[in-house]
Amino acid sequence: MRNSDSQIGAGRQLYPIIQPYFYQMLEVSDGHTLYVEECGNPDGIPVVILHGGPGGGCSPGMRRFFHPDVFRIILFDQRGCGRSTPHASVEDNTTWHLVDDIERIRKHLGVENWIVFGGSWGATLSLVYAQAHPTRVRHLVLRGVFLMTQVELDWFYGGGAGRFFPEEWEKFAGLLGADEQGDIIGGYAKRLFGDDQTVQTNFARAWTGWETALASIESHTSPVAAPAAYACAFARIENHYFSNKGFLDVDGQIMRDIDIIKDIPGTIVQGRYDMICPPDTAYRLHKAWPTSRLIMASKSGHSLSEPQITSVLVEVMDELA
Repeated sequence: MRNSDSQIGAGRQLYPIIQPYFYQMLEVSDGHTLYVEECGNPDGIPVVILHGGPGGGCSPGMRRFFHPDVFRIILFDQRGCGRSTPHASVEDNTTWHLVDDIERIRKHLGVENWIVFGGSWGATLSLVYAQAHPTRVRHLVLRGVFLMTQVELDWFYGGGAGRFFPEEWEKFAGLLGADEQGDIIGGYAKRLFGDDQTVQTNFARAWTGWETALASIESHTSPVAAPAAYACAFARIENHYFSNKGFLDVDGQIMRDIDIIKDIPGTIVQGRYDMICPPDTAYRLHKAWPTSRLIMASKSGHSLSEPQITSVLVEVMDELA
């Protein structure tokens, strides 16, 4: 295991934002259409970026971790997110639909195998995809590991993280009645999927605000309210997935099936003070996965934009180049 105190990633800067050389709306299945883009070197090492959430969407800043002369950088908005349509839809939207979508994109773009780069929910999806299609993954780069287990959901939505940030927890959980405090995810689901658009937006912003407030080690105050369209997509899709335990067969499925990826090399970058996805999960994954290495960023929280995590990820990708 390597630790960031040894200067790994020190001083590494993001690459400039480059423009896509190709983008399209790709029809997949069940009426869903995905936004897909490519940038960098068309003949370079293919890397696919799996964004977080579920429900977050990709952004131009995600292109900046990769040397544009070396990598063929592929980004897409998962079902219901970002520019994909129908917006905020949870119909025919499960983990297994997303795994199929990733394979459809790979085949459509003529990629034999690729590096899979994902953080938070993107790390979950990366692992599930790799276990479903191990021959298509040449390296996994994971940040802020989330394994979609009940223990992790209980930590973030059952009051564990709230014990460290009681003021933010009160804003989030306090919107529900006393009789709903034992099931925050279920209580929010009633409002996020109700008929009252104003209530839906208010609860979507509260759901999004709780997560955003705890993402960075430097700031733990509620941010400016997210735009309604983004908040509704993020909150509805995330709540849908968490209500259904990520649509996995059993709790702990990823660790159960870890031997499937035992020969795939992986790099795990984890913030020591990640309050959304605590580091013990990344540590357990690393211990069970013999071809992985764990880089613990000692002064970082959860966010991809944490300076130390950013620097480490750029270094990791430079090494893979």
